Amino acid sequence: MLGLVLPTDEKWAVLANESLHHILIDHAYCEQKAASNGISLIVRYPDRTKLVEVISQVVEEEWSHFMMVMAEMRKRNIALGPQRVDEYAVRLKKMERKNLDAETKLLDKLLVCAIIEARSCERFKILSETVEDESLVKFYKELMISEAGHYATFTNLAREYFPKQVVADRLAEMLVIEGEVIQEIALERGRIH
Repeated sequence: MLGLVLPTDEKWAVLANESLHHILIDHAYCEQKAASNGISLIVRYPDRTKLVEVISQVVEEEWSHFMMVMAEMRKRNIALGPQRVDEYAVRLKKMERKNLDAETKLLDKLLVCAIIEARSCERFKILSETVEDESLVKFYKELMISEAGHYATFTNLAREYFPKQVVADRLAEMLVIEGEVIQEIALERGRIH
């Protein structure tokens, strides 16, 4: 369903489990950025009524996920700490074509969001299957389901505004690039992406 071309390297789960406190910090920032990105889409495309309505709900969910991660961190006495540069997200945003009108750029923006949600879903599934902390198993299983829903939300919005075949072709192209990005980025302890 998610269409990811390259699965996450099995070593990622080992690294993630060795540094769950850093994973939680990184995850908190990922949720914050997802909410912020949704707000940016609403501000950029306020005339797209369906987009505003749907993305408003995504923003609300992403912010609630941020608060949920913060609650898990409080339980473990983990401070938020400084934000890091998310090389994965930065590289994916470079897939957005620059020499297009704002309306056409919307397709790429929606699909980048969809792909990030797909990769997060995959990583949360891995965490739900590998972490030893039972409360985090349930936590990541629930978030995996939510991220899959967000992937569908962004791809469905793309199909709302663009022909289905255009969306399918561009998504396939972008997923190949995303696989290359995943392959090129070094696995690091304590990072969701």
